[in-house]
Amino acid sequence: MSLARILSLCCAIGLTTVWWGGLVDAQQPATTPVETDSPQEQLLLPLDGRDGRELLLRNFRPKSRLRVPENPRDAAKFPVVDVHTHLSYRLKDDPEALDAFVELMDRNNIAVCCSLDGRLGDKLQQHMRYLWTKYRDRFVIYANVDWQGSGDADDPATWACNQPGFVRQTVMQLEAAAEQGVSGLKIFKGFGLGYRGEDRNLLAIDDLRWDPIWEACGRLGLPIIMHVADPAAFFDPIDPQNERWEELSRHPDWSFHGDDFPSREALLEARNRVIERHPKTKFIGAHVANNSEDLETVAEWLDSYPNLSVEFASRIGELGRQPYSARDFIIKYADRVMFGTDGPWPETRIRLYWRFLETRDQYFPYSEKEFPPQGLWQIYGLYLPDDVLRKVYSENAARLIPGVRQRLGS
Repeated sequence: MSLARILSLCCAIGLTTVWWGGLVDAQQPATTPVETDSPQEQLLLPLDGRDGRELLLRNFRPKSRLRVPENPRDAAKFPVVDVHTHLSYRLKDDPEALDAFVELMDRNNIAVCCSLDGRLGDKLQQHMRYLWTKYRDRFVIYANVDWQGSGDADDPATWACNQPGFVRQTVMQLEAAAEQGVSGLKIFKGFGLGYRGEDRNLLAIDDLRWDPIWEACGRLGLPIIMHVADPAAFFDPIDPQNERWEELSRHPDWSFHGDDFPSREALLEARNRVIERHPKTKFIGAHVANNSEDLETVAEWLDSYPNLSVEFASRIGELGRQPYSARDFIIKYADRVMFGTDGPWPETRIRLYWRFLETRDQYFPYSEKEFPPQGLWQIYGLYLPDDVLRKVYSENAARLIPGVRQRLGS
C-alpha cells in the first residue's frame, strides 16, 4: 500500500497521529487495535510496545526494578507552614472541601497555610469569609493585584492597569487590606507573560509605574511572593530535545517559546531589578525563584539581595533529581528557604514532600499520578538535619509573614 493510500485511509477513519511504523487514533486509546483487511495495512496496529511494535510516549509506564529501602512518612516531623496554597482556585470555595482539607492538615502536622487567592475589594472579603469564618487560626491570606479589572479581555485598552489612577487605587486597597489582616501580596505569572498595556505589548515587570505598589508593601510590612517566568523547558522549542516534551504536548499553551514572549532570562532579570530597587520590601521567589534547574544562580541572587527568600512549591520534582546540590543549597540558605506545595493536593502527594525532605530514600515518585506530570524522572530524599527542617517548615515563615507566628502560638 502506498503512503498516499495510507494517509487517505487515515483521514477516512479519523486517524490523526502518524508515526513511522504505525498510526494512532487520537480519539481512541492508543492500545486499541484498528481492524485491517490486508497484510499491507498492518501499519494500522497500535503503538503499544508489544510484540516488537513501537511505543507511544504517552503509553510508557516504566516500573522500576530497584530494591532499595523505603521510608514513607505519614506526617511531617515538625509543625509546618505551607506558604504557597490556592484555597479558592483548587477548592472552588466549597465549605465541605475546606473542612476535608483542614482534616488533612491535622493528619499531616500542617499548622498554617498561606492562601494566595485573596484578590482585593469585595472578592477579598468573600475569601476572608470562606477561610476565616471557621478557621481563622489556620490560614493567612495574600491579596492580588487585579490588572484586568472589569475590562474586556480582548481589549487591553479597557483593562484596569491602563486606566488613570490604577496604581493609586491599588495602593489604597492594599492599605485597607493590611488593616483587615492580610499578610502579603501574590503576583501571578501573567505579570510579564499575559497582562498587556493599551498598546497590546506585555507589561514590563520593572516598569517604574508599579514602584508605588512595591513601596507600599514595604511600608505596610507585606511580603510579595512573585511568580515570574516558568520552568526553563517551557521557553525551549517543543522538540525531541525538550526534556518536558510530553508535558508540553499535553499543555501546548504552557509554552512560552518564540518571539511573542520575552526570554526567560529577561523576565528574571527584570524581577531582580525590582527586588534590588526596593530593599525595604521583602520578596519571596515562588518555585525557587523559578530557577530550580540552576541553584548556583539562585544562590547568587540570595547573596546579592538580602530582602529575597525562596520557597519550593511544585519543585520537589526538580530539586529531588539533584539531591546533592539541593541538600547543600537548602542547608547553606536554611534561613531563606520556606516550605510550599502549590496545593491543596491529594494526601499521597503531600506525604511525598515529607519523604523528600526527611529521608534518604532513593528513586521514588514526586507525584501521585501514574504518569509524572513535570518530567519523566523520579527523585531522591534530602535527609535534612532537624535544625534545618524546623527553619524550612515553619520558623522562617513565622519570622517573615505577618500573622503566622500568632497562629503557631509561638
